[in-house]
Amino acid sequence: MRRIDRAVLIYNPNSTGSAPELAEGLRADLAERLPALPVTLRPTRHAGHARDLAAEAAGEGRPLIVSVSGDGGYNEVVDGVMRAERTHAVCAVLAAGNANDHHRVLRDRPLIESIVADEVRRIDLLRLTVADRAGAHVQHAHSYIGLGLTPIVAVDLEKGGKGSFREIVTAVRTFTRFRPFTIVRPDGTRHRFDSLVFANIPEMAKYATLSEHGRPDDGLFEVVAIPHTAKWRVLGTALRAAVRGLGPQPGVREYEFTTAAPTPMQIDGEVIRVPEGATVRVEVLPGALTTLV
Repeated sequence: MRRIDRAVLIYNPNSTGSAPELAEGLRADLAERLPALPVTLRPTRHAGHARDLAAEAAGEGRPLIVSVSGDGGYNEVVDGVMRAERTHAVCAVLAAGNANDHHRVLRDRPLIESIVADEVRRIDLLRLTVADRAGAHVQHAHSYIGLGLTPIVAVDLEKGGKGSFREIVTAVRTFTRFRPFTIVRPDGTRHRFDSLVFANIPEMAKYATLSEHGRPDDGLFEVVAIPHTAKWRVLGTALRAAVRGLGPQPGVREYEFTTAAPTPMQIDGEVIRVPEGATVRVEVLPGALTTLV
């Protein structure tokens, strides 16, 4: 008996990339290679809809839920699956976005070959809890959670558009006007950073190598912290990450702080805004997600 009993392909029909074509192509490949496997195409209708579609699909049987998207779309799918109780779902991503960090780091063969092979592995996830006056909000991340320079660049990319030349212009413009941020740790100490990333994978933003030994199945996440310093030093750190990596980083199971001011935060490419005085907790969930080998 195969590990999965059907495939559900979730994609954005209005994607600026080629998500609809890629989803249809995978459906055709599955029809040829695994004709007995039922395949359903599920286009999204609005932001956040992929989360609902994934939760619905994960609640029954043994589905393979494929996000035909970039990291942000896959984040919605993973978060939706985690909201289903006692799920037997397997998750995968077919890269159709901008950075595709998760796909690039974990996938070493075509997705169709992984589906046919029917081999799975379990990887860790990050669980983010933000508690403020409005209550507690929980969200999951498959790759990273970042504050500081990373999410601010992401906000500007959303405004200015993606594409190699635009990305370069946006990154330079954002860097020149970037300001540091402050957090308060549980012991009351205040820390000022230019960037703070909690990483479940060793790479991000297409080019940067964050850690030397980080793995998505080791029960830890890496804390990559850049304390506030001169901008030329921050630029040097960014160049080092792109050229040869940042080397070993501390691995932890949890990290907690309080925001000292309203702070944007990036979760697998999607940006949220955390209010001042919110308590933020990042935890690792060992082996929480079943995915293809």
